[in-house]
Amino acid sequence: MDLSQPGTNVAATLRELFDRSRSAYAAARMPGLQARRDALTQLDRLLTENVDEIAAAISADFGNRSLHETKLLEIFPSRTAVLDAKRHVKSWMKTRRSWASIWFLPARTELRPQPLGVIGIIVPWNYPVFLAVAPLAGALAAGNRVLIKMSEFTPKTGELFVRLAARYFSPDHVSVITGDADVAREFSTLPFDHLLFTGSTEVGKHVMRAAAENLTPVTLELGGKSPAIIGPECKIDEAAEKILFGKCLNAGQTCIAPDYVLLPRAQEQAFAKAAQAVVARLYPTLAKNPDYTSIVCPRHLERLNGYLHDAAARGAMVLPISPANESLEGTQKIAPTLIANVNDDMRVMHEEIFGPILPLVPYDNLDQAIAYVNARPRPLALYYFGNFDDHIQRVLDETVAGGVTINDALLHVSQDHLPFGGVGPSGMGSYHGKFGFDTFSKLKPIYHQPALNGLHLFKPPYGKRFESLIKFLLK
Repeated sequence: MDLSQPGTNVAATLRELFDRSRSAYAAARMPGLQARRDALTQLDRLLTENVDEIAAAISADFGNRSLHETKLLEIFPSRTAVLDAKRHVKSWMKTRRSWASIWFLPARTELRPQPLGVIGIIVPWNYPVFLAVAPLAGALAAGNRVLIKMSEFTPKTGELFVRLAARYFSPDHVSVITGDADVAREFSTLPFDHLLFTGSTEVGKHVMRAAAENLTPVTLELGGKSPAIIGPECKIDEAAEKILFGKCLNAGQTCIAPDYVLLPRAQEQAFAKAAQAVVARLYPTLAKNPDYTSIVCPRHLERLNGYLHDAAARGAMVLPISPANESLEGTQKIAPTLIANVNDDMRVMHEEIFGPILPLVPYDNLDQAIAYVNARPRPLALYYFGNFDDHIQRVLDETVAGGVTINDALLHVSQDHLPFGGVGPSGMGSYHGKFGFDTFSKLKPIYHQPALNGLHLFKPPYGKRFESLIKFLLK
């Protein structure tokens, strides 16, 4: 449903959709195990029965999105998330029982997962299916109703997802809408029981501000500048292989892509040589190569080229990597590009890149590299390449990031048993697997008082017996 069409009363239509979902939740506040598994089965069918159509829609939105990358980076992890939830939802939804603390025995306690109600999910353009389905799997496993707002930058994917959701779900269970930024703003003002937003830090602030009017709890999956640190003991060729692969996937349009490389001083040339060899092997050509993804729209292509022009004007060395030395004019593609001699005045060093541009920042010792990371906003991801355990432990202990992969890039996000989320400017809250189930549930704490208990000993009128007991407790 495209709510940005002329004549659409956006606020009224959204409220009608929300109220319909709220009424459906009120009629079935605690769906059973089979109902939840059935919903997850439908979500899995939505994916598996429409793989090629989904991949084609995303590619059309990008101008060229590698069909192979869509299957690897969107369909596969989406299915993994759904199947993981279906496999474990029985244990996740069980009441978690324990004894009360020692002074209240034989009382017992419970932590009972309960559906929150109606969940809102605002989806970005860079991974429009995975970043819709992964949180949707958690929300459905938790027994909720869900409204999803797709990005206006991927209209064909959004339209397809609207149709697929209507085919596989009742509209009061899962509803998908499309529309421009005004629709997204109105969407974030609805009184959801939880709202998950994935996108930029700046837009995340607006979403959080709108949600605050209803005291709606939010999970914000934002971005930031995720560093890749090459340790002094690491082989440059090995690190370059993994960093460039992670950077070139989806043409760098990944929130956890390496944003810049911290490497030992005087190793920039060696890294550049290794990076050229990696790109030549992975992408021998760029312009007509279906495996090399385009930048999603002219606006973002212009933004990325602006970073390069600004860096060059401020004294940086800009090194495009184009193995076939071909022109990319008219393709909406940009070559993987290294930037050396960078400084903090350059836009590329203080704005999230979200493209195949990789600044190189030399350091003299590991202390300096750690200090560089800590002097900047906390990133969504951090990557360390090296084999010395003491160096790895130092980086893990002395930096704060949303998630970390050691000796590779991106892979922590694909682990369903780990939470995915940012910290500070890179986000708040987390989801994936059981963490997503808990995010979209109210974990209701319950205390059961037995008939036989000692509470009467602590009631007034207070006297010597009470004084003796409280003196004992406060020892």
